[in-house]
Amino acid sequence: MILVTGATGGIGRKVVRLLRQQEKPVRAFVRLTSRYSELEHRGSEIFIGDLRREKDIQQACRGVQYIVSAHGSDSDALSLDYRANIELIDQAKANEVKHFVFISVLGADRGYEDAPVFKAKRAVEKYLEASGVNYTILRPAGLASNLLTLAERFRETGLYLLIGDPKNRTSILSTDDLAKMVVDSLTVEGARNQTLAVGGPEILLRGDIPQIFGRIFNKEPIVINPPLFAIDGLRSALGLFNAQTQKALGTYRTLLASEFFCTKEEIANLERIYSFKLETLENFVRRYLAV
Repeated sequence: MILVTGATGGIGRKVVRLLRQQEKPVRAFVRLTSRYSELEHRGSEIFIGDLRREKDIQQACRGVQYIVSAHGSDSDALSLDYRANIELIDQAKANEVKHFVFISVLGADRGYEDAPVFKAKRAVEKYLEASGVNYTILRPAGLASNLLTLAERFRETGLYLLIGDPKNRTSILSTDDLAKMVVDSLTVEGARNQTLAVGGPEILLRGDIPQIFGRIFNKEPIVINPPLFAIDGLRSALGLFNAQTQKALGTYRTLLASEFFCTKEEIANLERIYSFKLETLENFVRRYLAV
């Protein structure tokens, strides 16, 4: 049995689909308010619970041989990105789980003090590495699926909002490729006990993205490029009313201000370990938006 947390999320849902296509037994950890009927229809065992509750995690882990941690934090990095994953690892040890796949974030090891998600992910990485449980830690760069809404808006208007430095480098990763790596990591020997930077096959400038959209939709991009301090002003204003949102925006600002890309050597290593060619951003957008 394979436990997948975050099973109704953008990554987790794809992971469950792939596992069920391979007729692997899956236990999907979902919230009562989430949309999980598709997963149930595909033959997944549905576990309704709350990752903030240790008892729910303990019950969900009973009888599993593999764990995939694919959940996000909903602005609660301490409870979900950190505590829930620590408990999952403890349960993996207690249940003698064969392999644990943890989806972290590229740059988790850079020491970003103002990014709670990055700090939580790094602490979990260290805990997992020292746990004695076989693991694969995947550190993805930006996901192509996160750009689909921007691509659809661009198709309608030609507008592209780019906050921060357009010269910052990035490696946009196909979300489908990440899901394949997650599933393959459960059995591929080359991924065992590895921490891997995961990105797409191209090192892009952030300013290249609207140009790619322009090529796809045959439109001249109109790029709106507000400075990064606009986010700082928003954080300060929100901090007067909601401290948790202010902290969450710290992670968002880190993502906008920094470079997140894989080297050519890291990309070649991924393709060697997982034995498939990574998908470009342009191909991903064309495929999803039927262009």
